[in-house]
Amino acid sequence: MCGFAGFASPDGLPGSGGDSNALLERMGEAIRHRGPDAGGIWLDEKLSVGLSHRRLSIIDLSELGAQPMASGTGRYVIAFNGEIYNFRKLRAELEETGAGFRGHSDTEVMLAAFEAWGVEQALRRFSGMFAFALADKKTRKLYLARDRMGEKPLYYGWQGRSLVFGSELRALSHHPHWQGSIDTSAMPLLLRHNVIPAPRTIYQGICKLLPASYICMNLDNLQPGQLPEPEHYWKLEARFESRSGYTLESAADELERLLKQSISDQMVSDVPIGAFLSGGIDSSTVVGIMQSLASQPVRTFSIGFHEKGFNEAEHAAAVAKHLGTEHTELYVTEREARNLVPEIPGIYDEPFADSSQIPTYLVSQMTRKHVTVALSGDGGDELFCGYTRYPGMLGAWNKRSSIISHLKRIAGSLPPGLSARLIRAIVSSQKSRSLEAIQYQLRRIQSIVGARDLSDFYRRSVSLWPDPAMALKDAGEYIYGLNRTLADGVPDNTLKTLMWRDLNWYLPDDILTKVDRAAMACSLETRIPMLDPAIVSFALGLPEDLNLQRGVGKQVLRAVLYRYVPRQLIDRPKQGFAVPVAAWLRGGLREWAEELLAEHRLNDQGYWHTKRIRWLWEEHLSGREDYSFELWGILMFQSWFDHNQS
Repeated sequence: MCGFAGFASPDGLPGSGGDSNALLERMGEAIRHRGPDAGGIWLDEKLSVGLSHRRLSIIDLSELGAQPMASGTGRYVIAFNGEIYNFRKLRAELEETGAGFRGHSDTEVMLAAFEAWGVEQALRRFSGMFAFALADKKTRKLYLARDRMGEKPLYYGWQGRSLVFGSELRALSHHPHWQGSIDTSAMPLLLRHNVIPAPRTIYQGICKLLPASYICMNLDNLQPGQLPEPEHYWKLEARFESRSGYTLESAADELERLLKQSISDQMVSDVPIGAFLSGGIDSSTVVGIMQSLASQPVRTFSIGFHEKGFNEAEHAAAVAKHLGTEHTELYVTEREARNLVPEIPGIYDEPFADSSQIPTYLVSQMTRKHVTVALSGDGGDELFCGYTRYPGMLGAWNKRSSIISHLKRIAGSLPPGLSARLIRAIVSSQKSRSLEAIQYQLRRIQSIVGARDLSDFYRRSVSLWPDPAMALKDAGEYIYGLNRTLADGVPDNTLKTLMWRDLNWYLPDDILTKVDRAAMACSLETRIPMLDPAIVSFALGLPEDLNLQRGVGKQVLRAVLYRYVPRQLIDRPKQGFAVPVAAWLRGGLREWAEELLAEHRLNDQGYWHTKRIRWLWEEHLSGREDYSFELWGILMFQSWFDHNQS
């Protein structure tokens, strides 16, 4: 696990060679947390390309694993972030064709694969998490590529007449041509989802590379402001081909085999390794199999809160005891968790507002004190139909013509003020609510009932704001994973429709972003066995009714887990990884939030409909309504703005 950054220009290097070297050093230093063990730079004046790399030593701790690294012939030079889990298999195959190796790093294997098979064919054969920049000195091309599921980040784009790229925005910002102009078209999606989905970022001219894709740029014909369309070397939608003939037992047998292979590959490390353990289905499955493969107790880590309803640590401890792991847990006080909130913009270098980022960082911080690598159970919900919202959304969509839906449509067609007064007059549970709060809820209903299809219904239903234009002056929105045309091969109006949607935005843009930034801020490498390509293909090809029975998902994954952990330790309602933000905003975070939402500040920025935001804030403070989700996205933007614009 590492970090990298770099630049290219049609105008030659910025300044003299010494200036360019210093620039690369500064760009690398900005992401030292991603690679505290060593740093390196590479500069080619003929190509007008520079690469900077920071190293977190995991495989081959010697200098033979240092980057940027050149291939055996010198043709390719790479700066790489991640791990290639099948590198030993690929190395053996390459050695049979005559390839020689100096060390035993996966980076060297990647370069040999490019030499032997070409870039695109090599990408198709890599199993791992990665992002890289690759210079081809022979063809004078620059490649930027990202792993299949989007575990590792890659930002890129033009700033002035310089192409900049790297693992984090903060590295790019050190380039002298950096402009850093806010892209207001990204802000509506931040309000909808508390994240900014790919391909856009918070900055004009800067993109996130989509998962499973690469771009290739001709260094002799760079056109400032122009970027090639990403090319996909692997397509998620092709994995939805149905695999019939499985029983629950035979499917569990195959999944267990695949998980054992993936986890075994991901347990390879030259540094101490452990695992996150929440006590839920996904992490318990990973740890259970890890322990079965290990010759000594696996190190496991969990975090707990004293607040009732927000603590899974006791469940994790019970699973750890059963499996015999060496378990470490940290109970965090409300004050300790709250104190982290102002530091979030320094961890996430663009606005990010999934509040589970707080416990994710805290458990990563604690884990890094003991190990350098941690496996996690992320991906299980998206792959095995684990979210309760999936059958709930599909059921609601299929019943949209019911009497209740009809009544909602009638209410939604009435003038909002009239509807609100009528509802408050005749519905006893609404009599204490303000007309504005009822109108706000009606806007949400109006939005949802106006959906065109299941995907649109899902997008509107999971949106935190019914319409970002209620809060933002500039509320135009771009295409992303939830409103992109449904790909050929993905069934429409089924549970798999929703799974494909989440795999194209929620998993990479929220879950994986959260884990990567939190862990790497602590110099901790995280690995996610569920996202092995073979497991992804297997999971998405399973019939829906095999995973979802009587409204309960992940049946195949549960069947594997029960071979390692008794049902009674696992079968309970899912709690998630949340923190009590609503209460904090009325308590210990009130002063912090009030300053960020001050009327003069909102007015001066020019982005917001100040009256609407102030009304939400005052309603929330009163305790009459809970608008913590809507407010958290704005607060994270404001905090980030202060941190990055000062």
